[in-house]
Amino acid sequence: MVHSNCRYVSQITRDTLALILAGGKGSRLCELTQYQAKPAIHFGGKFRVIDFPLSNCINSGIRQIGVMTQYKAYSLIRHLSRGWGHLNRDLGEYVELLPASQQYSSNWYEGTADALYQNIEFIREHAPKYVVVLAGDHVYKMDYGDMLVQHVESGADMTVSCIEMPVQDAAGTFGVMCVDKHNRIINFHEKPENPCPLKDKPNHTLASMGNYVFNTEFLIQQLIADAKKIGSQHDFGRDIIPAAIESNQVMAFRFCSSDGKTAPYWRDVGTLDSFWQANMDLVDITPELNIYDQDWPIWTHQKQSPPAKFIFNDEGGRRGYAVDSTVSGGCIISGAKIDQSLLFSDVHVHSFSHIEQSVILPQVDIAQHVTIKRAIIDAGCQIPQGMTIGVDKQQDIARGFRISKDGIVLVTKDMLDKQKNSNAGVLHDDEQLRNLV
Repeated sequence: MVHSNCRYVSQITRDTLALILAGGKGSRLCELTQYQAKPAIHFGGKFRVIDFPLSNCINSGIRQIGVMTQYKAYSLIRHLSRGWGHLNRDLGEYVELLPASQQYSSNWYEGTADALYQNIEFIREHAPKYVVVLAGDHVYKMDYGDMLVQHVESGADMTVSCIEMPVQDAAGTFGVMCVDKHNRIINFHEKPENPCPLKDKPNHTLASMGNYVFNTEFLIQQLIADAKKIGSQHDFGRDIIPAAIESNQVMAFRFCSSDGKTAPYWRDVGTLDSFWQANMDLVDITPELNIYDQDWPIWTHQKQSPPAKFIFNDEGGRRGYAVDSTVSGGCIISGAKIDQSLLFSDVHVHSFSHIEQSVILPQVDIAQHVTIKRAIIDAGCQIPQGMTIGVDKQQDIARGFRISKDGIVLVTKDMLDKQKNSNAGVLHDDEQLRNLV
């Protein structure tokens, strides 16, 4: 792996335009993306998922960035305008919003490649030498300068960023590639059931991270050709890459850690289980994803909240404390116990409640005597007094809460409101019965 630490790399990154694909529905996250796109979901106590590729761009020296939005983009656009509008356009720095605007057809973005095709004039206007195309819904830290250096020095037309992954984890989930000894891609398959294994690691395969580098003219040629192709799904994994490798130099960039020994941290937080686990990773004693790294900060917009507060230390068990946890600003832990959990901003946990191995999103109010285990509590929820979540599976199902494959319980405001209205209806029927008697 080449590490970027010289003027040569800064010249390359200055000639690079980054385009972030941020229009995904994230349907496997179920109700978490009911009102917002996957890149807009909260992560890590104070961030949004989109902050990771954006911060990677800034820290890599790429400061010309376009973000393509589509699905339920309001909260994403609001976050970007508040937190990413500080770049200096007089110096050629910007984060430009590129919503689906039907410039080239009467349709919205019909695929990842079509999203770029519909913004082809934006690319031409800025005339970069290289275009980096990035997925906007993954959590990781990566210096894109390393990938750009390999791309330029290898003479590639296109470079695909990839990561080693167990075959069983990639099957049916990620695009995978087969490479020769020079890392030239010879085959690419989108979400195959039987991924091709690595020769030196038969239990592993090379999975695409959804990040690509193109020579600009080559990219434009490929987008125009794909737009004319009948039957194309206009997708990078299904159409652009397989077509490009037939007669062009398409290389794989193997993403690895800075020491070259440990596996790099990269997570697709596209399911409830992976979202929960990635957040839980951050409360480990030594997290694999170091968000405390001052040399590679993760930038974001955050509300100006007061410090977290822990109150009550009574002998009778009314004690407010948190262990092996992350607690954000504006939180009040009032005589409650927080254990191996991650709390976002402005969460209030009242006395005698116990939160364990859970992710609590912003502005949640948890009443007294509540027990929550292995759960995701969506933003703005008000958990009523005495409720237990993640303790009795059948009870959770009866309340309309969603249970993931690995047993993580998702609770949203709509679920709580529906249950509240249902309970109110039962009481109202009982009252009518009493009146009849």
